[in-house]
Amino acid sequence: MIRKLTLGASLLATACLMSSAALAQTVGFSQIGSESGWRAAETTLTRMEAEERGIDLKFADAQQKQENQIRAVRSFIAQGVDAILLAPVVATGWDDVLEEAKEAEIPVVLLDRMVDSSKDLYLTAVGSDLVHEGRVAGEWLVGEVGDADCNVVELQGTTGSSPAIDRKKGFEEGIAGHDNIKIVRSQTGDFTRAKGKEVMESFLKAEAPGSICALYAHNDDMAVGAIQAIKEAGLKPGEDIKVVSIDAVPDIFQAMAAGEANATVELTPNMAGPAFDALAAFWNDGTVPPDFIQTESKLYTQADDPQAIYEQKKDLGY
Repeated sequence: MIRKLTLGASLLATACLMSSAALAQTVGFSQIGSESGWRAAETTLTRMEAEERGIDLKFADAQQKQENQIRAVRSFIAQGVDAILLAPVVATGWDDVLEEAKEAEIPVVLLDRMVDSSKDLYLTAVGSDLVHEGRVAGEWLVGEVGDADCNVVELQGTTGSSPAIDRKKGFEEGIAGHDNIKIVRSQTGDFTRAKGKEVMESFLKAEAPGSICALYAHNDDMAVGAIQAIKEAGLKPGEDIKVVSIDAVPDIFQAMAAGEANATVELTPNMAGPAFDALAAFWNDGTVPPDFIQTESKLYTQADDPQAIYEQKKDLGY
């Protein structure tokens, strides 16, 4: 009896070790960089999710350069990681390295941005509907200005990135059919606060004083930079120029609480949770997830107690 118990305990211990080993997966994460508060929060939450699940996360910061990301992905492949998370800086130019990952039988999950590659080269993509985000922002502006004429200046994200392409498309769809609303200037701010301020300064100099009705920014960080430029020009952001942007990072809620921004569309930074869930199911029994796992988006305005929301969000590493 003792021998049977000892054998049983030994088998149980072996099974536990095997189970533990199976769970101790290594995942490479190629992050775009830290161009915005939202991106920093995504990195923080990805690290937290990995730690909670016992995943060994190998992190690589691409500093917003695709060549760095491709180099990092190839390094992950050489190390024999169990999966790769990729937040692609631009949409094109990924076929070769994704093919290499596929040949190595390493599943790739895209986070928050898409690529112009065949869907059989990656396991799934986790993100929001970027076109929908832009459309929500456009529809909000339509409701806000009514029939009044409104000249809009637009701060685009990184040229060639899927958020820049899709958020522009969505906003244009949102204001379609409303001839009183016109985009008079549109230029990239590269998703950064400093560039957003610089480009907004150029918009204000190029347009007649008082002629800009609204600013649409593809992310909140550019909007925050633009708000500073508006204030330095002697205007009141949120009043003289309406401000609508995307991401819902803490600083935009501070601006909303101060009356200096009007609306933001949320992009959750927790893409890693759904990504790791999909990978766990794939590792456990080969369950193939859908091609795209959509996260929730939400419109926030000054009516939503922005100061309270700021307090809730600020601890996430934004």
